[in-house]
Amino acid sequence: MTDGAGRRIAFLIQDLRNGGAERVTIWLANGMAERGLDVDLVLINRRGEDAYFASLDPRVRLWPLRQGRTLTSLFGFRDYFDQAKPDVVISALTHVNVAATLGRKLARHKPRLILVEHNQMSKNIKRKSGFVRLAYAVAPKVYRLADRVGAVSEGVKADFVAVTGFPSDGVDVFYNPVVTASLHKQRLETPDHPWFEDGQPPVILGVGRLTEQKNFPLLIRAFAELRRTRTARLMILGEGKLRDELRRLADDTGHGDNIALPGFVDNPFAYMSQAAVFALSSDWEGLPTVLIEAMACGASVVSTDCPSGPDEILEGGSLAPLTPPGDVSAFAQALATALDRQRPIQPLIARAEAFSTDAALDHYLEAAFPEAPRQRRLTAA
Repeated sequence: MTDGAGRRIAFLIQDLRNGGAERVTIWLANGMAERGLDVDLVLINRRGEDAYFASLDPRVRLWPLRQGRTLTSLFGFRDYFDQAKPDVVISALTHVNVAATLGRKLARHKPRLILVEHNQMSKNIKRKSGFVRLAYAVAPKVYRLADRVGAVSEGVKADFVAVTGFPSDGVDVFYNPVVTASLHKQRLETPDHPWFEDGQPPVILGVGRLTEQKNFPLLIRAFAELRRTRTARLMILGEGKLRDELRRLADDTGHGDNIALPGFVDNPFAYMSQAAVFALSSDWEGLPTVLIEAMACGASVVSTDCPSGPDEILEGGSLAPLTPPGDVSAFAQALATALDRQRPIQPLIARAEAFSTDAALDHYLEAAFPEAPRQRRLTAA
């Protein structure tokens, strides 16, 4: 039996809309349940992708707050702490972290609290408004009330320390549990799209929310440049506010018929395993989960050298091309190189295994139950 068996651990997040932090939270919750812990998933809003809700282990107890707004969620967290009495709480995303910390301060029951940053605080704070922006402003002081603070990459940690003045030795790095048994199973399925049938041109794939952060216009423009010299197609999976803008840009390039935006799909891993190249065009990231997933699926990959994560994942560009953020021509050239499969795929697959579920769960359990013997933490009876 694991060290936490018979004890309750809770994961706190805004909702289960399509996003990396949301998927990571589900994987962690499911993994803790498999290791014998009592697990709650606490949501400020019970909304999100049906596939995400369906993927929850039935042993994970879903707990939507009655207060469905971030501003009042601290009272919902207070009530949850007093009613459910979790032993450990792991919270993700800055505004949720702040609300959870203040909720614990108001509660009679005070569980061990771990706050995790999933993205570049310096980039996100400029784009927020209302309570969320206020949360970023007070985070440097509020986070000091937590038992432990973590970041999902060395780059996110460095950014967090620079923005908040938090002591560097007080911030842990928790790599995400990206490579799962489910991923290995789902990647073997057939993509539900005619572009992946035999005899079709190679497909370059992008995956993520259609937002400014992901800079899919860069990918579309680089693809248009690539098309001057070779035949290929571009597919971008995901939903977001920039869908119409991206569709117009795709058509304006004159290659709209070869650029598809199918929206959110339940199983992106099947597409990753069949894509000729996976492309990450972001201007910034925390630890880009989709890049690791594509590597685990055996895809050739290309990425911008954005802060932060790609440099860590791709070992300084030794495993795959890294290009300056926003540089269309460099990205187009990297896509051409990747299409030619000039670098072996096996090192990418091996590197992805460093981000396995077991490795991440072990680290989180060490943070959650530091008093437990290591052997009891990492193994089941």
